[in-house]
Amino acid sequence: MNQVTTQKPHELLAATLSGEMDAVNTLIQTRMASKHAPRIPEVTAHLVGAGGKRLRPMLTLAAAQLCGYEGDHHIKLAATVEFIHTATLLHDDVVDESGQRRGRPTANLLWDNKSSVLVGDYLFSRSFQLMVETGSLRVLDILANASATIAEGEVLQMTAASNLATDEAVYLQVVRGKTAALFSAATEVGGVIAEAPAEQVKALFDYGDALGIAFQIADDLLDYQGDSATTGKNVGDDFRERKLTLPVIKAVAQATDDERAFWTRTIEKGQQQEGDLEQALALMAKYATLEATRQDALLWAETATQALAPLPDHPIRQMLHDLAEYVVSRLH
Repeated sequence: MNQVTTQKPHELLAATLSGEMDAVNTLIQTRMASKHAPRIPEVTAHLVGAGGKRLRPMLTLAAAQLCGYEGDHHIKLAATVEFIHTATLLHDDVVDESGQRRGRPTANLLWDNKSSVLVGDYLFSRSFQLMVETGSLRVLDILANASATIAEGEVLQMTAASNLATDEAVYLQVVRGKTAALFSAATEVGGVIAEAPAEQVKALFDYGDALGIAFQIADDLLDYQGDSATTGKNVGDDFRERKLTLPVIKAVAQATDDERAFWTRTIEKGQQQEGDLEQALALMAKYATLEATRQDALLWAETATQALAPLPDHPIRQMLHDLAEYVVSRLH
């Protein structure tokens, strides 16, 4: 029992699924190889080897096991999900002109933008090959739709990120695209491949969707009140990069004319100067938008835990429940 209480939910899930995750990792290594272009495995290995919790493929394995699946197609689907995720990270770093991810230099910095984009394309292609191998048109439909939604979310974010007209509905649409779409697809395909009843498949989709939204809102909040050593980001990075995330959107919605002029200058026009971050934090404090954002994250985490109700009574269901609570526990 002590071991259970000292492990974080994602660590407990990883330990429970360790054999299957080993199979996923082996498959990833095999499928990211390229006879003709050695740069492909070089770039991919750099990103895949950077660590990360591998949460998305674990969700696919967990969903399949929770629904009693006994085949091996879930291994291919978990690898597919990780390839899609890795491809989007490679593309994101180019779009965002990032120099660091998980405390290491990004692939576009170590190689170049062209390599990152083309290797990302290669991984997307590999992911579709793996999907097809499951022989399930429904799985193909879910993951193809998720891939399109992710790309759509990224384009929407690009146009909405520094536009003060962006409201909470648009923000949620962006989050559903760039984060929640892959979480919900990861859980849903696990249920589909296990041929679970429609009610359970929908429950898995709803869980992944709400978990992804809670995860992203928490991430955006931690940008303003997190510990840099823990998050790997400097406080206020989103502000400096002129990203309109939920805490700022809530402050803009209540702003006076003078305050709106401040947000226009710093976010829309990008004319930032010494003391602007402190001023932004003061405005968020004035309208208690950090606390309001935290409450939103908690609500989405609760939505995720409630979505699990129709699923079989199984130790993994409890782990998924605890995972949703853990995602927002760092906000207390």
